[in-house]
Amino acid sequence: MVDLKAKIAESVEYIDQKTKIRPKIAIILGTGLGRLAEDIEEKEIIPYSDIPNFPVSTVKSHSGNLVLGKLGNKEVVAMQGRFHYYEGYSLQEVTFPVRVMKKLGADTIIISNAAGGMNRFFKRGDLMLITDHINLFGNNPLIGPNDEELGPRFPDMSEAYNRQLIELALKVAVKEKIKLHQGIYVGLTGPTLETPAEYRFLIKIGADAVGMSTVPEVIVANHMGMKVLGISCITDLAIDGVIVKTSVEEILEAASKAEPIMTKLVKKVIEKID
Repeated sequence: MVDLKAKIAESVEYIDQKTKIRPKIAIILGTGLGRLAEDIEEKEIIPYSDIPNFPVSTVKSHSGNLVLGKLGNKEVVAMQGRFHYYEGYSLQEVTFPVRVMKKLGADTIIISNAAGGMNRFFKRGDLMLITDHINLFGNNPLIGPNDEELGPRFPDMSEAYNRQLIELALKVAVKEKIKLHQGIYVGLTGPTLETPAEYRFLIKIGADAVGMSTVPEVIVANHMGMKVLGISCITDLAIDGVIVKTSVEEILEAASKAEPIMTKLVKKVIEKID
């Protein structure tokens, strides 16, 4: 844990040398949703490959940049692309940037992802506020020694997704006439998409959407006392376990079409965060 704190400090020191921005809000931009970073003003773009101790994204649709600047009149830090367990990184490595963004000053984090929809009321391109999650990674980023300076040994997860932020997002959606579902997200390792039997199982245990990210990041954000807002873009469907066959290209296309709506929602929410 001493080594972890030293690595966090080294990353933070490097980023601080590159920008005067002191972000209060962090954003993780998921698959196909990275263009929100283009709306950030007065920005400083730092490639992950330049930041000490940062992993490097191996997924083609993830740009691999840390973007600091202003959005919605707030100072923000945004991950333009994330890291995944299926890329071969440990969950500690996957979630390392969350710890760095917290130490940069962010106490609120907005996490987006592309997800498969299992709720029969969902359509491709819909947005879903995450109200809770189910961890089926078979692992947890907090396994191992704990340092109380980073967070408690047994963090409470009864409100993993901040209720006030959820209410704020719902109010924004009503005002801006944005269709916004609510539901439970289940995280699996990937990189395979789910089988029909797996989808039926996930539906039975109460999940509305499924993906290969987010859960580890949310766990670490809670560990460090950050307020979390999670948003899924529904990019493919398996209603009642009946899979609508899809491809990575179709998933990216659905995310791209929903991106302007996601961008509008996130910007308006950030404007209203105290």
